Amino acid sequence: MPHIAPRSMRDILLRSPVMPILTVHDAHTAGDLAQALVKGGVMVFEVVKRTPATIAALHAMCEAAPEADIGMGTLMTPEDVTTAIQAGAKFGVSPGLTAELAQAIQAHQFPFLPGVATASEVMQARAFGLKELKYFPAQGVAGAAWIKDMAGVFPDVLFCPTGGIRPPDIPTYLSLSNCRTVGGSWVVPPELLKDRAWHEITALAQQASGFRAP
Repeated sequence: MPHIAPRSMRDILLRSPVMPILTVHDAHTAGDLAQALVKGGVMVFEVVKRTPATIAALHAMCEAAPEADIGMGTLMTPEDVTTAIQAGAKFGVSPGLTAELAQAIQAHQFPFLPGVATASEVMQARAFGLKELKYFPAQGVAGAAWIKDMAGVFPDVLFCPTGGIRPPDIPTYLSLSNCRTVGGSWVVPPELLKDRAWHEITALAQQASGFRAP
């Protein structure tokens, strides 16, 4: 089998207009969840490292949906980066960025989406060679104005906003030249995941994957 080079963070983001952000409490549901999302056309999603089931859930998702790019979120230390890679994550996400974290990312050449909230933080990330950035918290549609303002200052940066974004907000973000993906937890409501309502989750994934830039 020929070697397939891993996708860059930018290529990963360009695969999907919406990146579901998932909190998984039961690893036994993870494989079915991944397949439900992929069936709906969502090929990129983030599993946040906030429950004891996260590692096992990520393993199960990677096995069930190898065609998807599945990342691990809430990575804050070099040890977290190692854990994510060993778990099979295709990329990592963090709420911010430190020098130690950036150095671990560089050492592993690991596709990464660090969080930023100011122009100074964008400059710091760019200094480490990171040009795909999570704008957090976006606070619904409010963050679109900030991202638009950054386009002229940082034309080489692609932003992925997260935080309170709902479906009506998405077209506004996707209309921006420096935003091609938004993150949101609405694609997998906790009650649907608890009930294993895979058809309903697939329907929400189809809605998410159907968004396009105007």
